[in-house]
Amino acid sequence: MPISPRILLSGLFILAGAGLGQVARAQGTPADAASQGQVYFQQFCAICHSPTLGPGNTVIVKQGPSLVGVMGQAAGSRPFFTYTKALSGSGLTWDAATLDHFLANPMVAVPGTAMPMPIPNPDDRQHVIAYLATLVVPPGVTLMPPLAVTTLGTDPNDWNNAAPGVKHHFTAADLPAPFATASSGNGPRVVHQPTNAVPAVPAGFTVKLFAKGLSGPRLMRVAPNGDIFIAETGRNRLRVLRAADGADAPSANEVFSNGLDQPFGIAFYPPGNDPQWLYVANHNAVVRFPYHNGDLHASRPAEVIVPKLSETTGGHTTRDVAFSRDGQRMFISVGSSGNVAEGLKKKSLEDIKAWEAEHGLGAAWGDDSNRANILVTDPEGKQPLARFATGIRNGVGMAVDPETGELWVSTNERDGLGDNLVPDYITRVNEGGFYGWPWYYLGNHEDPRHAGERPDLAGKITVPDVLLQAHSASLEMTFYEATNGVAAFPAEYRGDVFAAEHGSWNRSVRTGYKVIRVHVDHGVPTGEYEDFLTGFVVDNRNVWGRPVGVAVAHDGALLVTEDANGTMWRVTPK
Repeated sequence: MPISPRILLSGLFILAGAGLGQVARAQGTPADAASQGQVYFQQFCAICHSPTLGPGNTVIVKQGPSLVGVMGQAAGSRPFFTYTKALSGSGLTWDAATLDHFLANPMVAVPGTAMPMPIPNPDDRQHVIAYLATLVVPPGVTLMPPLAVTTLGTDPNDWNNAAPGVKHHFTAADLPAPFATASSGNGPRVVHQPTNAVPAVPAGFTVKLFAKGLSGPRLMRVAPNGDIFIAETGRNRLRVLRAADGADAPSANEVFSNGLDQPFGIAFYPPGNDPQWLYVANHNAVVRFPYHNGDLHASRPAEVIVPKLSETTGGHTTRDVAFSRDGQRMFISVGSSGNVAEGLKKKSLEDIKAWEAEHGLGAAWGDDSNRANILVTDPEGKQPLARFATGIRNGVGMAVDPETGELWVSTNERDGLGDNLVPDYITRVNEGGFYGWPWYYLGNHEDPRHAGERPDLAGKITVPDVLLQAHSASLEMTFYEATNGVAAFPAEYRGDVFAAEHGSWNRSVRTGYKVIRVHVDHGVPTGEYEDFLTGFVVDNRNVWGRPVGVAVAHDGALLVTEDANGTMWRVTPK
């Protein structure tokens, strides 16, 4: 049984009890502390860690391990989960003291752990630890493993069939029934890059290691002058790299700003070649720095533009920010608090109508109020946040099509319905559109976990443009628009989309772990995509790279970050 409170950093999630909003406190008995810890756990941790056993005493593995029986166990010593070597070799045994030390700052307590998010408040930590102490294995119970990994087959969407040029095209008519296969817990074990291993790219291209030693590099954006800004989310900072056109390595590597709050999205404003501001989407706010081309360090502390995005901060924490082509609107993506709005209280039809009149068609409530949405305001944040689109479970990456001005989003869909449900997607976003979460997916496909709850929404769901293999964990996306430069791609790539697929944990045979190319015809996606950069998977257990960020360099090269080994890769035509 897995026993560590390790939390994986993924596309789909940054999952942790991050202490960003304190649970209501009361001085009292240990039972009171455990009760408060349970509330905190459900809000911040349960999306990725199960506190219960499944049927037949099976261990439930999500993106993180089960925490049943955590107290008294050696860190990373039990089967049923692929722990980091750092955690399994830490020598820790979990008790109140070691958990308190670990959860206060995991990356300091165990360098190399995949859990970057702390619980900084000591009261929160003590409550969570008190709750974990109640998660015991019943006497006489033998724990059973989760679903065994299936034998590799001929599915073209599995990792072992991924290769540059392999094409994919899914439609809503292709979807299997829910639970056609069991839901798997098949998280990756990150290993060091094997000797001489490099990603694979299409014929006519080369790929080279551009930078290493980055700390969990996530989303990145390229400034008009060519400087490369990277969110190092777990370290609460932005890094900037500088390289001359055609260079194989950066000439400057600086920290632009420290002390942020799980930064992810980055945008320059106003659009064009002479930005005056650099915007950053923090966990639950949007801030900005004065910026001029060439700045390698922030000249003053961040200015808060949007002080609060939602009332809750658990679950998905990646936020992106983008501006309309004319610079008049600021878009902010906010992911859901959980997988599929577990525990959502029912409302009457009258209450639902009143809620939607204020929050938009299909907008969820409770812990997901103002979440699973794309929000919009003005660049100064003076207008109240409005819903641009609803029912988008976790729109991790956004981009505005420079040709049409349309907003696009790369989305992580829900888990738990089987290997091939529900497809992630990349799509143009219709203003006022409802994309189904949590009640429906991809049109009128009702989620069985919310069966019969919202018949009024049938026929009102917008179907996304490009469906991706389920559980791929689609993260940052970018349009390829370079027309010149020493590393510019051939003309047929212009207008297409590149997207990073961080890789699955909820599929019996691994998928994702690659960069894809989405075909776009004069601003209209064809629905087809193809593998472009592959080769990060060693086998169905081990991976050495997990793509997160994609951006086009000043000279036309494609840049890719991966957060497993903290590297950046540069793809150029031969």
